[in-house]
Amino acid sequence: MKNPEPDVPLRALVCRPREERSAIYALTLTDLAEHPLRPGVRRTLRLRLPEGVTLNAIGEVDPDQIGIDLGVVISARAALEYDNEHWSGAAPVSQPARSERDVIVDYSAHPRARLYVGEEVFDLGVDNRLVSVAAADRPVRLRFVERESGASVAVRLHLHGEAGEYLPPRGHHRKVNRVWYQDTFAELAIGENQYAYIDGECVAELPLGTVYLEVSRGYEVSPIRTAVEVTVETDELVFELERVLRWRERGWVTADTHVHFLSPQTALLEGRAEDVNVVNLLASQWGEMFTNVGDFDGKTTIGAEDLGGRGEFLVRVGSENRMPVLGHISLLGYRGELIHPLCTAGPDESAFGDPLEVSMAEWAQRCLDQGGLVVMPHAPEPQLERAADIVLGLVNAIELMHFNPLDPQLKEFGGPLSPYGLADWYRYLNLGYHVPLVAGTDKMWAGALLGGIRTYAHLGELEFTYDNWMEAVRRGNTFATVGPLTAMKVEGAEPGGQLDLPAGGGTLNVVWRVESLSLPINAVEIVAGGLIEDEVTVGGKLAAEGSSRLRVSDSTWVALRVRGSYHNRPDDIAAHTSAVQVLVDGSELYAEADSMAVLDQIQGAIAYVDTLAPRAEARRFRELRATLERAHNRLHQRMHAAGVYHRHPLHDPAQPHEH
Repeated sequence: MKNPEPDVPLRALVCRPREERSAIYALTLTDLAEHPLRPGVRRTLRLRLPEGVTLNAIGEVDPDQIGIDLGVVISARAALEYDNEHWSGAAPVSQPARSERDVIVDYSAHPRARLYVGEEVFDLGVDNRLVSVAAADRPVRLRFVERESGASVAVRLHLHGEAGEYLPPRGHHRKVNRVWYQDTFAELAIGENQYAYIDGECVAELPLGTVYLEVSRGYEVSPIRTAVEVTVETDELVFELERVLRWRERGWVTADTHVHFLSPQTALLEGRAEDVNVVNLLASQWGEMFTNVGDFDGKTTIGAEDLGGRGEFLVRVGSENRMPVLGHISLLGYRGELIHPLCTAGPDESAFGDPLEVSMAEWAQRCLDQGGLVVMPHAPEPQLERAADIVLGLVNAIELMHFNPLDPQLKEFGGPLSPYGLADWYRYLNLGYHVPLVAGTDKMWAGALLGGIRTYAHLGELEFTYDNWMEAVRRGNTFATVGPLTAMKVEGAEPGGQLDLPAGGGTLNVVWRVESLSLPINAVEIVAGGLIEDEVTVGGKLAAEGSSRLRVSDSTWVALRVRGSYHNRPDDIAAHTSAVQVLVDGSELYAEADSMAVLDQIQGAIAYVDTLAPRAEARRFRELRATLERAHNRLHQRMHAAGVYHRHPLHDPAQPHEH
């Protein structure tokens, strides 16, 4: 209520009752010209923290350390310092440095409000210790099109202002939540950079002045990382994306074999934006929590032409069935009923008190019977039953996994293609189990990049459908990659194929080509039987090709391994093809040390079932054990056929053991 005579002393305020009841809680006198109860609009400032005030573990100021008397502090986060020259350069990853003392404060307040930070008081709009950040209030439409056709394309988009503040498009969060299972909303965080997935166009409120942006679309389309000037006349910005590498035209399709929690439509959007043709969205169980179960119907391929899609990007819901100790197994593309139980044997996969109801081998067989694809995920762990299932011939592919190879904060997870996972795979190749490689991200949070590690599978003469993609994986001409694209032939045979040589062997001609959009290639290695037979130093170039003569006297396998790193680690493995099997005089592959290791794993699985697994009824226990015994006996007989005789008795649950 404005005082009509502000120069006259106020002696009293008289309140008279009218038609309705009223309650007066407080009276406040103020000389503010603007209405003190009108909410302020969002504003942003930058300040240096006073002594005694520090950032917490997530880079923010705790709420009890900052506040405003006539308004509210929305957020107070560490300022990000971008190197603008590096941003406009060709490096595949450009990350800002997080300040330890400067913060960006978003607030809504009266112009005369006071900001309290620790023991310090700042008058908004007056205190020169506060640096105003240009308001992001200019709505600009951003459009993204394919350069050749002009067609609208989905992209991954990042925007930030001159103060390093993130500028989310409408419908996206100002802070992407990186916590497990808490942000499944078409967003991503890579290190300090935040992103939104955009279906062709969006509107973003931008500040006047310089705005920095990054637009990307997978490993074959040239990314855009640049700066634009926004003025009062800027209504629309159009960005053209150019496909530089054209492996899709050569019959290759990309896939992520391992994605969780997203809705099918969000998975489709992220797949289109990351140029991932096939997204396998996996239902599963996490104790008493079940995810994506309602999205499974055993028949629908989202994005297929017969369902109104374009047919170029597909999502199919399968399941990851899991148990502690014995392991996880991904069941892709199967038809009919969802394969239950999704998890078994108790925490921390299924619920407390659940018995061990099935073996992974049974899950695998049911998937095969229902027309699906069986994948052993995130090699090499958990690996206890995987040995038995591979020996039994129930596994179509072995998956390498990485959450996000671009993120420098995930370096503790090791190289993008796990050398331990590859060593595990080599062991089975050395025993003649000709299982191809695939790749998936196990995406369960907004810090995991869908398709960051991906499968390339060659369709050959097949048209692109989900069923034909599964068939291409079964054929085995695949490679796993975090950027470099690679092809190899051994005497004309492609990965997944087999060569037969006469007694005494021969010399093989290996030809290969590798090209990368932005990840520098350090070296290309020809691997035979797990050992490097030839190596070419590429020196950071983006493309290379070559050939090598390889002398073979015994049965072996040949594959191509590519080294390269987003984080200047020369030993990182960035891509790996599946293998060409070479048989000399019809002799199957066999390596005694590897057979002993695999047999020990199967023996360990039997010991676990006998001693520690929560036991179901007696008949089920005997059936589970019989499956593992069958694998043990099968490999044991191979060892005897190879002339390896040794005492290796099955675990006997009736005998005392130190377990």
